[in-house]
Amino acid sequence: MKNYILIICSFFMVIPHADAQKFYVSYKPSVYKGPFTGNVILYLSTKNENPKNETGWPCYRMKVKNIMPDQQIVFNDSCLSYPTLLSRIPRGNYYVQVVWDLNIGGRIIGLSTGNMYNVSRKVTLNDPKDGFALVCDQAVKAPLFVDSHFVKEIKVSSKLLTRFNHKPEYMRAAVILPRQYYTETKRRFPVYFMVAGFGGGYMHYSRSESSDTLASVPLDTVACIKVYLDGDCSLGHSTYANSDNNGLVGDALAYEFIPQLDKQYRTNGARLIRGHSSGGWTVVYLLSHYPRLFVAGNASAPDPVDFRRFSSTNLYQDKKLNRYVDGLTMDRPSILDSVVYDTPNITHSIEGVFYRGQQNISFDAVFGPKGTGGLPERMFDPETLLINSAVVNYWKRYDLTQYVIAHWPDLKKDLQGKLRISVGTEDIEQCPAVRLMEEEMKKLGAGITFVYYPGDHFSVVTGEYKKAWDDFLLKRYVEWLKLHEK
Repeated sequence: MKNYILIICSFFMVIPHADAQKFYVSYKPSVYKGPFTGNVILYLSTKNENPKNETGWPCYRMKVKNIMPDQQIVFNDSCLSYPTLLSRIPRGNYYVQVVWDLNIGGRIIGLSTGNMYNVSRKVTLNDPKDGFALVCDQAVKAPLFVDSHFVKEIKVSSKLLTRFNHKPEYMRAAVILPRQYYTETKRRFPVYFMVAGFGGGYMHYSRSESSDTLASVPLDTVACIKVYLDGDCSLGHSTYANSDNNGLVGDALAYEFIPQLDKQYRTNGARLIRGHSSGGWTVVYLLSHYPRLFVAGNASAPDPVDFRRFSSTNLYQDKKLNRYVDGLTMDRPSILDSVVYDTPNITHSIEGVFYRGQQNISFDAVFGPKGTGGLPERMFDPETLLINSAVVNYWKRYDLTQYVIAHWPDLKKDLQGKLRISVGTEDIEQCPAVRLMEEEMKKLGAGITFVYYPGDHFSVVTGEYKKAWDDFLLKRYVEWLKLHEK
């Protein structure tokens, strides 16, 4: 998105839009003392009674500076808009909410801790000249994990991430204990890490959110302490990688979180890990960067592990992204078929409005350099789809195929035989990159197992598929156990 779009939104008050739809928005001192500087987002939905809780459209954003409590700002046709201007969206009834983004915690803006918002209001949009007042007198509460007998939250203070973000930071996860943890009080257990894909959250295991609070399911007959990692961060999914935008998340996991986990629970030193999608990429990254830390890992349908096939684009050869898929393209609004991009503030992607916490921004945050305004530099222009070759050159260090090739002499001893990558043959986003990696790993004799199953990114995960990844992890654990038995 070109800089002048944000300039227009930042100085919306000086641009007259007398005939445009307007929402007059303010926040109360009871929820924030002010002044507020940052991004404010307007959500509308015909179906969702609390539109801020989901990333949907129509949606609008403006960037403001030093706004005090009770001071009104005005959303109108000068704001950054998706899929079209406020005055052009279909007439009818909408639920409306506004969120002031403090960006102090959370991936989803509408659910981020401390953000101010209004109680949902239903309005009827008839005349484009109508105006509505919205007062934000609510603040998003910090999520509270409620422990149960077998499921506990672990929260580890991170000096590395605190130093990076200049504020207290923690690494959090859900620990799911086996029944034997309480009946065999001197026994130590292997740890089985599970890494969520994009949008998965460990709060699912909180007693306040779910009934999924049972003891951990054994790995075949082996009782394990399971740890659910979600990777959620302000910019998206950290993938537990060290990056310029998210900080040294991999090091924080390896040198801060895991030692505290081992101190707090009766672990036996064996660590297994699996993940799907972004969680699958995490597994490949962690096994290739911290191979001594894990006994084995299974990466299921990982995000692109070879940038010669990033979606359907060869990032090293193509000048333009061949296929642009943002976080919500699968549910494309029909209104896009008739949108006229006659003003620069109509964005071509929903991620133009939801400027953080979405899939492509997440990739940029992990793989790319820092940009401006606390955001990563973009790998491609969302409007023209032109690729920034300088940013791609930076991304190359996260091309896991190239990383393993470059570091194989050092990795060989500790990575050989530990990693299994599985994917569906109909997974058009991820399977081609996995096949390219397999070709290169065969040349190295890397001993990485590659397995292909019928199915796409989601349908591939069947009972047979899951049993196979557990069988691989179990076999490696049994081998480890024989070497470490006293």
